[in-house]
Amino acid sequence: MLENLSAQPADKILALIAEFKAETRPDKIDLGVGVYKDATGNTPVMRAVKEAERRLVADQTSKAYTGIAGDPAFSEVMIDLVLGDSVARARVAAVATPGGTGAIRQALELVRLAAQKATVWLSNPTWPNHPSIIKYLGMNMAEYRYFDSETRGVDFEGLMSDLENLSEGDVVLLHGCCHNPTGANLSYEQMAQVIGVMQKKRAVPFVDIAYQGFGDGLAEDARITRLIARSFDNCLIAASCSKNFGIYRERTGILMAIAKDADQQGITQQNLAFLNRQNFSSPPDHGARVVTTILQDPDLRADWEAELEETRNGMLALRQQLADELKRLTNSDRFDFLAHHRGMFSRLGTTPEMVEKLRAEHGIYMVGDSRMNIAGLNAQTVPILAKAIVDAGI
Repeated sequence: MLENLSAQPADKILALIAEFKAETRPDKIDLGVGVYKDATGNTPVMRAVKEAERRLVADQTSKAYTGIAGDPAFSEVMIDLVLGDSVARARVAAVATPGGTGAIRQALELVRLAAQKATVWLSNPTWPNHPSIIKYLGMNMAEYRYFDSETRGVDFEGLMSDLENLSEGDVVLLHGCCHNPTGANLSYEQMAQVIGVMQKKRAVPFVDIAYQGFGDGLAEDARITRLIARSFDNCLIAASCSKNFGIYRERTGILMAIAKDADQQGITQQNLAFLNRQNFSSPPDHGARVVTTILQDPDLRADWEAELEETRNGMLALRQQLADELKRLTNSDRFDFLAHHRGMFSRLGTTPEMVEKLRAEHGIYMVGDSRMNIAGLNAQTVPILAKAIVDAGI
């Protein structure tokens, strides 16, 4: 049997991690891996997470399975965090999942159950796991233009033109905030226009929100997702706790499905539970309990929000420092987009050959499409990166 297997393509980011580890130059810079790092290069455990875990260890009396949908309290706090009061709670079905990736997979499985022939539309570019999972599931897929390599902003005209090709029942995957891999976001007003086209075409939105709190703040980062949610009878939302709670390895995510009414919600909840059962039975619980503990306790929540703000402001400061340093070196404002982007990532909009030149000549590692993790920088490495970008002729 196993002799029939074919080799799978190597994961580019994992390969990049291995190359970086093998690099011997002391001034090497890792801008590839998609995790938050502090100024020392560490991915810290947040203070509120530490305290919540301490309480769990002291108070938890069982490691029995949670329900198939996960702990209902986790769903409640996450629905409140992401959606607020934008839609009636009776319309929202939800299940805990193994991370945001698990939520995306379950959402696509749900689409396949409900509308097998639907086409899923993705931004070009998008997070590589989006098309990978869709292809693996054998689903129809199409792309809409998104990133303008000249302006390093959103190609809004191209995007709107492509969405005119939607068919009724198609699914449009949208990034809730902090677009990955570009860092370039649609404005609230632009999203309202996107919603108008989708409503006209009777398409279904699917929001991936993995970085809430990393862009412009918790509430502001949820604003577009809430606008989308209240604008449609049906909406899918995959949310991750990996980044904003810093619990990457705990695999904590949630899938929310907004139904037209309470009756449709009940059927949807049954189908979400069915899919959880088929794929992993019960979802992981430790991270979900940590998140629930934090969001239910006013003091822990306040401390978490304060540390999250420190993280967000730190990344914004690095963005501004890099943009300012590049302006100083080039006497040009063509890198100002770096300060306008949001989240962990920005896309330089250069070629794979230039990315390789940065690696070979300067020990700077980023993904071949020129996505770089701003959180991989610190105040001392920003000038090094800026000089390398200029020296490479980007």
